Amino acid sequence: MKVAVIKYNAGNIQSVLFALERLGIDAVVSENPEEIKSADKVIFPGVGEAGSAMQHLKEHKLDILIKELKQPVLGICLGMQLLCAHSEEGNTPCLNIFPIQIKKFKTENALLKIPQIGWNTVYDLKGKLFNKIDSESYMYFVHSYYAEISEYGIASTEYILQYSSALNKNNFYAAQFHPEKSANAGEQLLRNFLEL
Repeated sequence: MKVAVIKYNAGNIQSVLFALERLGIDAVVSENPEEIKSADKVIFPGVGEAGSAMQHLKEHKLDILIKELKQPVLGICLGMQLLCAHSEEGNTPCLNIFPIQIKKFKTENALLKIPQIGWNTVYDLKGKLFNKIDSESYMYFVHSYYAEISEYGIASTEYILQYSSALNKNNFYAAQFHPEKSANAGEQLLRNFLEL
């Protein structure tokens, strides 16, 4: 199986590669359109800032390419947010695969830190991405922005408010948490994605 990890100026690719390696997958990291298009599965990871990441995608015409992909695609963290319509981070128009707004966490509660960093549970799990994963499983999160609840939600999480922690529309899947850092549950999710 050929798995392509989209290369752009948003970090954290290494931990995704290590997680795939543990599953016996030697993925290719690429921004080459032909290489990405010919992959069986595509992973769109990311840690960073929405505006500069979108800028990089546009400069390399990856914004057009991603929208045209027909195989299963998994957006992770910033990758998930960029698959949505718009982010409040830098007032950034995104790829609009999911017609959802990405909003900044706001709270007066000093105990609730922004960004959310650490383990939190996922529930309301739907679809094949969550096969063999129990509701209330813990996943690892690092983010200041969230996807609002919508019809595309296939998992929810509670932090300051309830939000969508995973999405699905057609061949596009997305997770706000980092499956590659989420121990057994995260590994199972990556396995499920590879089996789609």
